Amino acid sequence: MSSVMACIDGSDSSTAVCDYACWASSSISSPLTFLHVLDRERYPVPGDFSGSIGLGSREHLLAELAELDAQRGKVALEQGHSMLDAARARAIEDGVCNPTVRQRHGNLAETVNELQEEIRLLVIGKQGDEKSSIGRQIGSHLESVIRSLSRPILVTPITYKRPESLMVAFDGSATASKALELIATSPLFRHMPVHIVMVGPDTNDAWDQIKRAKAVLARSGFDITIAIRAGEVEDTLHAYQAEHAIDLLVMGAYGHSRIREFLVGSTTTNMLRATDTPILLLR
Repeated sequence: MSSVMACIDGSDSSTAVCDYACWASSSISSPLTFLHVLDRERYPVPGDFSGSIGLGSREHLLAELAELDAQRGKVALEQGHSMLDAARARAIEDGVCNPTVRQRHGNLAETVNELQEEIRLLVIGKQGDEKSSIGRQIGSHLESVIRSLSRPILVTPITYKRPESLMVAFDGSATASKALELIATSPLFRHMPVHIVMVGPDTNDAWDQIKRAKAVLARSGFDITIAIRAGEVEDTLHAYQAEHAIDLLVMGAYGHSRIREFLVGSTTTNMLRATDTPILLLR
């Protein structure tokens, strides 16, 4: 059975990731799994010095390096177990039944890609555990994960607030239509008021598209507001979201990008950097 999978790494975002994952797991009645990946670049497999064969008199240095890597890896492994145990305990306290934990050694994007058949929703923090991911930066692995995964991804801010309203960034694309279908059928969004927002010219064609979008959700009984706003996409969406105090943004990883050949377009990346609320990304 596919599960909500939450990526935790010991960063300041991990607590919010845990809480959003618990909310999602309980809302959609899906199992919850916490995943911790030891990055092979930071914690290489001990003794992997194949590129240094033939150094002769420096063999003792290689042995010392291997021992240091083994010690660092052991500490990181124990720290990971501790984080996973704490996340599991927090989830149980939040009422999640039988959350599971997994620890892998490798690359985060490659790992979630390998596990994606088991994933119904991936929950990951905007910031990683790198010191550089402070303020408006996003974690170095996040874009790689978004590029590699075809499952919905909930990107969380550093603090948790239970979502009570949502906005769909709608552009008439197939991805935006998929977002509407997901919202219409998923218990994750039940009872939430929904704002469907287009950014662009105020034309009859645009109103026809957004009214058709409204009809999709209206059949499921949602309270819906539609709007067309002019301006730069990122600034306009953020302004609308702030104006209406909307807790959750749903958008496509392709959507609204002027560089559509990239899986994660400039608009998606800018929205991730600037937002203080969770974003649900769909492919």
